Amino acid sequence: MKVVKKTDEYAILKRRDDRFAVIDSNKRPINGEEKAKILLAEGLIKIPEPKAAPVEEEAPAEETAVAETEAEASEEAAAE
Repeated sequence: MKVVKKTDEYAILKRRDDRFAVIDSNKRPINGEEKAKILLAEGLIKIPEPKAAPVEEEAPAEETAVAETEAEASEEAAAE
């Protein structure tokens, strides 16, 4: 592992698989949200933005298409 940055409180190491490890001054690993905050503050990672929720307007359009298909089917049945 290569040392990327070392401070009095922690050290950031880059692993061979291009991920980061953070260890504190007592050589214990730092994980979870605390690790993410450190790496984000150093600019080594970016937190992806959540995907947008699906738009509710699309569901009524599908219902309209189903209703039109049913109307056409009933018209054909009446014509026969």
